[in-house]
Parts: sequence; structure tokens; C-alpha cells
Amino acid sequence: MTAPLHDRRRGTSGAGLPDTQQGMRRRNLSRVMHAVATHGPLSRAAVASHIGLTRAAVSTLVDELIRSGLLDELGPERPGRVGRPGSALAVSAMGPVGIGAEVGVDHLAVCAVDLRGDIRARAERRSANRDRSPAPVLKELAALVRQVCAEAQQQRLVPAGLAVAVPGLVARDTTTVVRAPNLGWRDIDLSRLLPGGLPLTVDNEANFGALAELWLGDESPEDFLHVSAEIGIGAALVVDGRLLRGARGFAGELGHVPVRPDGPACPCGGRGCLEQYAGEGAVLRAAGLGGVRGSGGMGDSGSTDGLSDSGGVRGSGDSGGADGLSDSGGLGDSGEVRSEVLAERAAVGDERVRRALSDAGAALGIALTGAVNLLDPQAVVLGGALSRLAPWLLPPLEQELSERTEGRTCGVRVSEIGPDGPLLGAAHSVARAVLDDPAGVRAGGTR
Repeated sequence: MTAPLHDRRRGTSGAGLPDTQQGMRRRNLSRVMHAVATHGPLSRAAVASHIGLTRAAVSTLVDELIRSGLLDELGPERPGRVGRPGSALAVSAMGPVGIGAEVGVDHLAVCAVDLRGDIRARAERRSANRDRSPAPVLKELAALVRQVCAEAQQQRLVPAGLAVAVPGLVARDTTTVVRAPNLGWRDIDLSRLLPGGLPLTVDNEANFGALAELWLGDESPEDFLHVSAEIGIGAALVVDGRLLRGARGFAGELGHVPVRPDGPACPCGGRGCLEQYAGEGAVLRAAGLGGVRGSGGMGDSGSTDGLSDSGGVRGSGDSGGADGLSDSGGLGDSGEVRSEVLAERAAVGDERVRRALSDAGAALGIALTGAVNLLDPQAVVLGGALSRLAPWLLPPLEQELSERTEGRTCGVRVSEIGPDGPLLGAAHSVARAVLDDPAGVRAGGTR
């Protein structure tokens, strides 16, 4: 997916820069970049009109951005305008690119996104990462990063930074994964295991998925709760167009909200967590596919303690799995393939699969009730694998929300981004950082 790298909400150009003369210049450079990215191609005069600076000031800023390789002059504007046509400006398709990477339980992926929002290179591989030591996993990821960077450099693009999405808790403003239960990682500083040379950002996959929805979705509201799932279930909250991270950076652990306090034990240490009822492993077992490769996860307790008597939600062990697919049953290791097969079977009327998805949707609705009542978001957005299964998840989910929330229930809709959200959000976060502070980019596109 491609999209212009602009913020269609209230301006944040250079928001974190110092209140000095130099800081003002850097903010103005950012304002020019965002104006062209949002409305371009534009003449210098049109840029001046958009951001409220004089033409002379804008001309000086534009010249600097052209020298840095961030803006291109396209030649005279199209005819039909009053006065002498100005030279049209556009965000350069060359220069800096953001490198995004994703560590999944069953895959690794890397891509490069340019300042126009176009994907310029991509590499991925299936990789069974559960309970593997971080070192070999990150060695494989580093090889993919080098591959994508090499492809970008062949196109005269310059990597501006690397952002990595991981399925776990990341300490705020650090590169340390505090806990990633579905990988089996704890207190892992990725900066020590990934090659240096690029500025590194690490964040939870749900956060990057929500940012992708915010930046790339055509109709994303300013306040929404983004819920995504593959092996585990995560959420991220966007308030006033900004990600709410929490004091430690741990906000959004929806998968460990208790749906039934006396339910099955969860590896997180709690009982009756949402992942025990709506996690991928729980749904596959309830659907009779418990033997599927890669179907484990935070829902692996195997307990038969369900919610079917008090809300229609069965526990993770309600299906025996004896009639499920074995390793040779055709689903393989890919979470994408597993969700597609669930969707295909539900679409042709497999009652066991439909019942499993309905129960999972009810569990999601119960867990979301507290968040919706407490935070009052404009919408709940289902992303990741949930987006494929929405036709069967949404009816029970919406029913639970309707019965358990006060006043008008917020809307629930399906993400436009799909399972690539974390990867795209990571790459776009680096590219957008260039727009937010273009003065940090030297001539040639490096930071």
C-alpha cells in the first residue's frame, strides 16, 4: 500500500524542536515538506500561501530542501493560472527511505518506503520464531534488512533509519523488548543484536499497526481503538490523532484483559485472559484444527473451562483437535494462511468453524466493553488476521458491546490496511520522521 506521508489532522510538523531561531528554521522546513507532501505539486507561491510565510522566506527554505535532495522541481506549473507560472515542487522520489521490519511468531519481513509513501523494496521469509533464541532470529532479520537496503541503494535511495515491530512489550523510549511471551523473549535489547549504522526504533506491533491505520486509512477517525491479532491479541489507542503509549509504553495489552477471572491459566500469570478464548490457538482448537502447525500461542492452556454458560464463549480447550489437520494437513506455518483457511471454511458453512469464530467475537466484545466504556473512542478498528474473519466476528462482538455499553455504541469497522499494518507503520514512521525534521538530512539523503 502506498500513501502520501502527511498528517491530515492537526499539524505536528517539527513539534518537538527547540524554541530557538535554529529550531524555528527547522520547523519551517518541516512545514514546507508537509505542505508539499499533502497538497503537492505546488509552486513556491502556493507553499507560502499554505503555511503563511513570505515568498522570499519560502524560496530560501525550498532551495535548501532541493539541495538536500528532499524536494524536486518539476518545471512550470500547468497553464490556466493567473500570472507567470511558477515552478512546481514535489517530494523527491529519491533520497531518504524508511526501513521497516517486523518480527512475527512465524515470519520476518522488511520493507523500504520513500518520502512519497511508495514501497521501493521488500523481503520476507517464513520463520518459526517461537522459543528460538533472539540471536539467530535477529541475525536472519539483519540479513533481510541488508537485502532491502541494498535494493534501495541500487535505486539511489538512502536508508534514513530502521524501525522494528515486535509482538511484545517494549520499554518506552528504548530498544528493549521487556517481554514477548509468544516468542519466549524477555529483557532483550535489540540494539545489541542488530547491526549498527542506522538509527533504531523498536515498538510493539499493535502500536505500529495503529499508526499505519491513522496515516494510511482514508477514513480513520482521530480517536479509535485498533485491535489486531495473529497468535496473540494486541490493541493500541489513538487519541486526538496521537498514539497513547502509557507511562511505561505498555498500553494496549488487550489480550490479557480477563474475560472470566476464574478461567483457564494464561502464561502471563493471570487467568481467563482474552487470548485464552479468542487467541489464534484457542480458535483453531475450537474449530477442530488443534493439530495445525503453529496454532499454539498464549491460548495453549488446553483447559476446558469455558464461558459457554455465561456469555457464549468457550475456553481454549473445548475442541479435542483429534479431527484437526496435522502438520501435513495443508495449513503450514503461516498465520496468514491459517486465517484464510478459517475464513474459507466459515464461508462454505462449516458450523464448527463458525461457532468458534462467533465465540471468539463474543469474547472480544466482552473484553472491549471496559475499554469502550472507559475511553469512549469514536471507533473500534479490527486489523491483522481479524480483518479477514470480520464477517463472523463482528455480529457477536457488536452485540456484546451493545448490551454492555452505555449510550450510543461506537462503531466497529475493518481495517483498510490488513496484516501488513505493523510493517508499513514501522517503515512510514521513519520516513515521516524525515518530513518532521528535514534539517537532519544532509545533502545526499543521509541523516
